[in-house]
Amino acid sequence: MKEKLEALRIEALAALEQIDQASSLQELRVKYLGKKGALTEVLRGMGGLSAEERPVIGQVANDVRAAIEEVIERKQNEIQQAETNRRLREETIDVTLPGRQLPAGAVHPLNKVAQEIEDIFVGLGYSIAEGPEVETDYYNFEALNLPKDHPARDMQDTFYITEEILMRTQTSPVQVRTMQAHRGETPIRVICPGKVYRRDDDDATHSFQFNQVEGLVVGKNIRMSDLKGTLLQFAQQMFGEHTQIRLRPSFFPFTEPSAEVDVTCAQCGGSGCRMCKGTGWLEILGCGMVHPRVLEMGGYDPEEVTGFAFGMGIERIALLKYGIDDIRHFYTNDTRFLSQFARM
Repeated sequence: MKEKLEALRIEALAALEQIDQASSLQELRVKYLGKKGALTEVLRGMGGLSAEERPVIGQVANDVRAAIEEVIERKQNEIQQAETNRRLREETIDVTLPGRQLPAGAVHPLNKVAQEIEDIFVGLGYSIAEGPEVETDYYNFEALNLPKDHPARDMQDTFYITEEILMRTQTSPVQVRTMQAHRGETPIRVICPGKVYRRDDDDATHSFQFNQVEGLVVGKNIRMSDLKGTLLQFAQQMFGEHTQIRLRPSFFPFTEPSAEVDVTCAQCGGSGCRMCKGTGWLEILGCGMVHPRVLEMGGYDPEEVTGFAFGMGIERIALLKYGIDDIRHFYTNDTRFLSQFARM
């Protein structure tokens, strides 16, 4: 049996020296030292040995096992070191190479215009008020002098969740909520930016969702001339100091009198071009003096205070400011279009 153990040791050590892969090393470990391995098979014959021979053969078996395990451990370390060296060689990063330049983002043109509008009016002493996009019929229509079945509601057909809950068609409800929150106190000077929704078909100038900014001023002796002066100041800061405005009579249920506001065409300076269809003017917003009934529903006495309001679409302002011909460009996320505004 001693000779068998010696032969096993020689065979195992010779086989291990040829190994250069971890999987093959594991296979040889099982072959020689496993529960059904070669060493175990030899040791099963110890039952036929005398009492004097068993300790001697046991010691030889332990020496063989130790010799095989020593080589296995050495080969395992060699294989691991070789793998480490390979990975270091193949996965080396040259830190002296210049880094890859990632494309820089920019503020979306709609957000940029919204921020400009807010900055202008904050500079004029206004504060910013916000309200829910999911609104009640009362705040969206009735409190704005648009009772149920009023024909003017057809111009603002929207998305209803229930008969009394809807997606707001304008940010005007925020104005009513602001007046109620002030509980009859004056002055009020707020702008109300946010998303609004109307059941429109998408085309070059319409969208079922768009962004709006509305303004409200309430106080004593507020006049139409104050409104015109405010809007002129806004237009000149937004489109250039030589910009002029004109007011054309119009109708809105929540203001009386009401007007549409035009600015001189930024492209031709008012001389007439394709953009303004030869008129020299471009429409930008609607406005007017707050209707007495709206003041009453906001908690104010129209005999004591007056006010003015205005509203504009942010997309409309952006179209005119940048000379864009299709509102859908703002929503298609085409980086070729959006990257133009990174330098503005």
